[in-house]
Order: sequence, then C-alpha cells, then structure tokens
Amino acid sequence: MAQSLFPNWQDIVRFSPDGPVPRFLFEAPHFRVLVAGLEAGQRLPVHPEAAAMYHVLEGSGWMTVNDERFAIGPGATVVVPDGAARGIEADTRLAFLAARAGPAST
Repeated sequence: MAQSLFPNWQDIVRFSPDGPVPRFLFEAPHFRVLVAGLEAGQRLPVHPEAAAMYHVLEGSGWMTVNDERFAIGPGATVVVPDGAARGIEADTRLAFLAARAGPAST
C-alpha cells in the first residue's frame, strides 16, 4: 500500500484460522507500520524484537513483555523497548496496530 490515509482499519485487517496475516501500511528500512488480527485462542509467541508500539483496536487478550503480562483491550497501548521479548495472546478476536523501529524482517 502506498497511501498515507487509511480511513477505516476494518477494511484492512485480515483474520485467518491459520494465524495472523499482517497487513503493512508502511514499510521502510528502519520503520514499519502494520495492522494484524488474531482469532480467539491465537497467539504471537514471545520473541525479542526491535523497539515497537502496539495499540489494540478491538478485542481482548494478553501481552507479555519480558517477565510481565498485561491484560489488553480496545484502546490499550503498549510500548516495548529495543530487544525486549514480547508476545500477544487473544482471548477474543483481537485486532492491533503496530509500529516498529529497526530493520524490516521478512
């Protein structure tokens, strides 16, 4: 996607029984922004990564950052420092916006 205005995230997010399908809103060598959806019971395993921000758009679940576990829901924002381990577990269908600094991975 090459635009900079996304009037409705619901038109972009995708949910799959096979796991998250990240939809990139912007991707550059040292910065990327995405919207992703998790079905109830799905998770992103805890893994170290570059500094990032996660903002929950809908749904509820849990976010782990290093040794802390946070309940998350609509409007929750979690900022994670560079190198910290993080993961997300969805209790209900969950959509989130994420922005990450650092090299884009494939």
